[in-house]
Amino acid sequence: MKLYNLKAGMNPRRVRIFMAEKGLHCETVDIDMEAGENRRPEFLAKNPLGTLPVLELDDGTIIAESMAICRYLEELHPEPALLGRTALERAQVEMWNRRMELEILVPTTSVFLHTHPFWDGRITQYGDYGQSCRDHLLKRFTWLDGEIAGRDFIAGSSYSVADITVQCALIVAKACKLPVPPELGNLTAWFARVSSRPTARA
Repeated sequence: MKLYNLKAGMNPRRVRIFMAEKGLHCETVDIDMEAGENRRPEFLAKNPLGTLPVLELDDGTIIAESMAICRYLEELHPEPALLGRTALERAQVEMWNRRMELEILVPTTSVFLHTHPFWDGRITQYGDYGQSCRDHLLKRFTWLDGEIAGRDFIAGSSYSVADITVQCALIVAKACKLPVPPELGNLTAWFARVSSRPTARA
């Protein structure tokens, strides 16, 4: 098994933390997007969208998209369960992870693309849209702070892929000078908890 990886990428980090939580290791191939390695024919043959991460199995089968990779790994290595154990737990984790993708991760990505200097000259940045996404994200931080009051993790009583999604998004948000406001005590405490896990730097 081989993982094509982007060291600072939000979605590759999701997979790396997921694997680390399960104690899984595999060969990793770092792709340099700045140098355009993800647009070279040999990589596009694996993933025509040119996105990362990509998992290549021993027989050459390719799995792209972070959640697809995580689902595959969960099937092979069900413990510790990061997608839920029972039908209800799996539904709850799916619900919360989907919310975290749509309400936290997607606007974080838009803030990064449209306001961060890294993308200046690489893409057409729309500053007004980026600012709108920042405003939206701050509102969602407040919403999430209220939702997780009284619980340790996003989707319930145990750490799950929903937590991984948010912690990776917040790392990028912080790099965009958009940290969690300190007055949001529940979200601040949650982020400190997940950031202290041994897998957080995977």
